[in-house]
Amino acid sequence: MPRDWSRHFAPRAARMGASEIRELLKLLDQPDIISFAGGIPDPALFPREPLAAAFARVLGDPARAAAALQYSVSEGYRPLREWLANYMAGLGVACTPDNILITNGSQQALDFLGKLCIGPGDGVLVAAPTYLGALQAFNCYEPRYETLPGPESNRLHAGAGEGGGAPKFAYVMPEFQNPTGTTLDRRARAAVLDLAEALDLLVIEDAAYEKLRYDGEREPSLLQLAIERAGHIDEARVVYCGTFSKTIVPALRIGWAVAARPIIQKLVLIKQASDLHSATLNQMVMHEVAAELIEPHALEIRAAYRARRDAMLRALARHMPPGVDWTRPEGGMFIWVTLPVHLDGARLLERAVREARIAFVPGEAFFADRSRRNHLRLSFSLADPATIEEGIERLGRLLRAA
Repeated sequence: MPRDWSRHFAPRAARMGASEIRELLKLLDQPDIISFAGGIPDPALFPREPLAAAFARVLGDPARAAAALQYSVSEGYRPLREWLANYMAGLGVACTPDNILITNGSQQALDFLGKLCIGPGDGVLVAAPTYLGALQAFNCYEPRYETLPGPESNRLHAGAGEGGGAPKFAYVMPEFQNPTGTTLDRRARAAVLDLAEALDLLVIEDAAYEKLRYDGEREPSLLQLAIERAGHIDEARVVYCGTFSKTIVPALRIGWAVAARPIIQKLVLIKQASDLHSATLNQMVMHEVAAELIEPHALEIRAAYRARRDAMLRALARHMPPGVDWTRPEGGMFIWVTLPVHLDGARLLERAVREARIAFVPGEAFFADRSRRNHLRLSFSLADPATIEEGIERLGRLLRAA
């Protein structure tokens, strides 16, 4: 009989589960599968030559190479944090490098914030649906999830904490949310901050897709609005999580958190205990590349992804049967499909891979209670328009036969 290792684990380990998306990415190795599953950047758009040149410059200078290959401070490479302070100022967020922590992708920031804020049974407000990676980051700290209400709702004002105390924070992805692609308008953002003030809780703002806007006007970040209310970032109750993974390249794993200094100081202590610091070589290279090309490169990737989004929206309009609906995102990488209530996205995926050779992410994984099964998440970031047309046509045929 195989050894039962579970008795050696803490009870919270039972809340850890594999990501459905990570598992689905394995399908990308099958050349005949059309995959709309992984919401990942197109490697053909990575700035390989500027990255290679930056690595060569850093490692070709003995003094810089010595710093790049040595241990460093947990807060992050100072010139990168200074650049990010200026970048955030361009987004309406007045801050200093001391308000910024460099993390291994924004995913690490979510994990650190869960570790900092969540005790067993503490409430966490999340949208339904919400980003699966956030649920994974928070789950092992044993939260109690509650649904983040919309701007019309006063449910939590009247009865917050019925399940065991007021929530600790709200997690929000205001721009082009993963998985739905939807964006909060100014009124909805104000409602989130009103709720946070009424309940005295933090707001975690996940801005992973902030630069991937294809239509419409940019809305101010929650952190900008919170600073305007509070008067200073050190009084603002929003923690902003950013990343270069969608705008430059994911492999260097460079993200950042921006918040009041007392919050950043605690996150620095967690960073020290976790991995000491993010790779200095990667930070130095990212600083050079971002300073050189983040804006022109954003124009290039927005043009490519806009064309793919438009292709998917046109294909959905042509091929989806009656009773199927979908979001129409202004940016990001995702379209959220709602099926008739009797259809199960996970079961449909099994048939889709077997019979139609297409893949997507079933929607159940994006609900904290896994209670709704008639949804799909489609990503358009990796497929060209012709492939999108073919894949959506296959999906439509499958749904008509379901």
